[in-house]
Amino acid sequence: MKRSELLRRAAVAGLATAVLPGRTSAAAAHPDAPVKPLPPARDGVPVAFLLSDGAVTIDFAGPWEVFQDADVTGRKAPAFTLYTVAESTKPIVTSGGLTIVPRYALADAPTPKVVVVPAQSNPTDAVKRWLLATAPRADLIMSVCTGALVLAASGLLKGRSATTHHAALTTLAMQHPDITVERGVRFVDDGNIATSAGLSAGIDLALHVVARYYGKEAARQTAYDMEYQSERWRTADNTAYLKPQIARAGDAICPVCWMEIDPKQSLHLAYAGTQYYFCMPEHERIFASAPQRFANA
Repeated sequence: MKRSELLRRAAVAGLATAVLPGRTSAAAAHPDAPVKPLPPARDGVPVAFLLSDGAVTIDFAGPWEVFQDADVTGRKAPAFTLYTVAESTKPIVTSGGLTIVPRYALADAPTPKVVVVPAQSNPTDAVKRWLLATAPRADLIMSVCTGALVLAASGLLKGRSATTHHAALTTLAMQHPDITVERGVRFVDDGNIATSAGLSAGIDLALHVVARYYGKEAARQTAYDMEYQSERWRTADNTAYLKPQIARAGDAICPVCWMEIDPKQSLHLAYAGTQYYFCMPEHERIFASAPQRFANA
């Protein structure tokens, strides 16, 4: 399943009629700000990667590489122990056709201290129950990209601050008005729940998690070993996504999800002398219900 299709499916499911485009986050964290420490484990922090069909590969492969490569001075045992878990151990197909055989089913998975939830299919009741049962015993549940919608559907983001892929920020706000949706940040750390923006932002959040367990120097060394030169894991800056991108010549931007679309094949309506184009009928309806909120966003 392509990422754009995953985002479209997520947007269609259960949209509310009262919409806020999501709030603009405050300035990104200072690079020298302290992180909330987490207790490292002698035999490595167990990390479960929760997968289902359609999981976006970089969303889980990026953090997997970070945790696998975590470089802690003086430590001989791995800093993290990693495994995949799914509703069953039947092979699942992730983005681009990659097939993965999960190591554990939900029923027999070891108890993790960290759970990584990438963008994937809508969660089943079994997945939601597992997340709710696991969260109180885990140090951290983290999502990448629209994995935030999985956490939200499970009730884990209620009353929290969170972020997600820039094309799904409005969707998250529409579906879950009890969540404070943050724009312009690579990740949001809310204690025992953390969410990241899309795709590569999961690497930044994972490095931030390394810092929470083993200190910023360990995270810095891990990033160096990976030849990952971005400093966004320290600052969480994602200000490039505070506003929609400028459409390429001949294209338009859906004002609800900010997806680039072909205006010749899109629904459209006029508001205040401007023509707006939409990637799906539901987004046209949402816009029409409160156009000023999107026109002024």
